[in-house]
Amino acid sequence: MKVTVVGAGAVGASCAEYIAIKNFASEVTLIDIKEGFAEGKAMDLMQCASLNGFDTKITGVTNDYSKTAGSDVAVITSGIPRKPGMTREELIGINAGIVKAVSTSLIEHSPNVIIIVVSNPMDTMAYLAHKATGLPKNRIIGMGGALDSARFKFRLAEALGCPASDVDGMVIGGHSDTGMVPLIGKAARNSVKVSEYLSEERMQQVVEDTKVGGATLTKLLGTSAWYAPGAAVSSMVQAIALDSKKMFPCSALLEGEYGLTDISIGVPCIIGKNGIEKIVEIKLSDAEIAKIKESAVGVKATNALLD
Repeated sequence: MKVTVVGAGAVGASCAEYIAIKNFASEVTLIDIKEGFAEGKAMDLMQCASLNGFDTKITGVTNDYSKTAGSDVAVITSGIPRKPGMTREELIGINAGIVKAVSTSLIEHSPNVIIIVVSNPMDTMAYLAHKATGLPKNRIIGMGGALDSARFKFRLAEALGCPASDVDGMVIGGHSDTGMVPLIGKAARNSVKVSEYLSEERMQQVVEDTKVGGATLTKLLGTSAWYAPGAAVSSMVQAIALDSKKMFPCSALLEGEYGLTDISIGVPCIIGKNGIEKIVEIKLSDAEIAKIKESAVGVKATNALLD
């Protein structure tokens, strides 16, 4: 499998590193607009090959999309990251132009590519990629829910005092501080609902901490996080490569599912060799339905800024 990662910044390089370490792809092409930057990152990563025991070949290239030809999967991380105090929505002006140009260039050289969108505001950028390319909806995936769910599990494990591997939980809705819908009522530790271990107040704190997970890191780091985003993307790419039919909450174009249309927003999806193999409609409580519909209003308001 050949994977292209667009943007050799912290998230893109982290993504390329995790893909290589997991050793399921034959080739990763790292592309960036900055002269020599992707080449340098690729060389640095390839010098880890003997140390970390991977055979994936990582190549860097400056803005030459012909070198991405034949990509099975492409990950778009390019664009400006958040600074402290910024919302994801504030990035739309610059990042929309970048995502549109990048997705078009990728398809020109890899007509069968599956695109994973990471750039923020992620749901709107995924929606834009759908509209700009006209690709079948299974071949454009927004990454946010996989990351948000990992942050949810981190907070759940923290509250429970247990390893994250004991915990299962999912976040749907928009990838924003106000739009996320952590499904706390369905979260469990080894099949036992977390409500049997945690008070209502503590569970609500987990939900609120999850929703501002990205903003918390941005405040601490001075920019957007990169390790967990890179790991989340690599897990999705791996599911495509291995056709594992793994369920991820991710931003998918909806056509009536969950009562929503003409929107890309986070919902549970089965990910396999064709990208989104299936959108899974799980039973939600009335409160959860209200929250995802409220989240959709926010996403559509951001989408309207594209016009």
